[in-house]
Amino acid sequence: MRRNTSPIIWPVYIFLITLIFPLNCTLAQHTTNNPELDKKVETFLKSKKNQWRDLNVPASDGELLYDIILKNGYTKGLEIGTSTGHSSIWIAWAFSKTGGKLITVEIDKDRYKEALANFKEAGLSEYIDARLANAHELVKELPGPFDFVFSDADKGWYTNYFKDLNPKLESGGCFTAHNISPPGTRGMSGTTEFLEYVLSLSNYSTTVDNSGGGLSISYKK
Repeated sequence: MRRNTSPIIWPVYIFLITLIFPLNCTLAQHTTNNPELDKKVETFLKSKKNQWRDLNVPASDGELLYDIILKNGYTKGLEIGTSTGHSSIWIAWAFSKTGGKLITVEIDKDRYKEALANFKEAGLSEYIDARLANAHELVKELPGPFDFVFSDADKGWYTNYFKDLNPKLESGGCFTAHNISPPGTRGMSGTTEFLEYVLSLSNYSTTVDNSGGGLSISYKK
């Protein structure tokens, strides 16, 4: 004889499922795959391999930013320092899967124009809101909220950017910064002071990844 399961125990099942499958797994299930776009981005990145200069990140750091966004399901991004768009493309590619969008800020007009052309060629323009502006001013004006930030502009201003964005960064969000050396070593001017500052904050958990150009990763608790 087939026995009916009592509806009373269903809440127990649901509770056990939430224990087995953590939040990140749930978020990952909501990512969107677009094979046509993936192929276009991959082809573009391959065609530009070893051509990214002019203040751009190495590919390994782009991949790391991409992975952080996908792992956490972030959707509201800000990049300070577009350059010609290498890191922006990795970030926007991840947002194309999570349903997010990136605001990226560049002060140099020529780099900004080249970045726009790169975004179009990569097929990612709709996921990027590119601004030609002075980040010292614009970052203060942006309302947020954000759940992901990548700082790769003037190093001496890193701490100021962080302080301006801290109230706008959601809990569980991530603030990343480029060209950061490990704790205890001397980095570029301004980056050492920035790292010391974020490491001192009890409401942030910060690590440094040195597999590429040096990336600090700070999660807001």
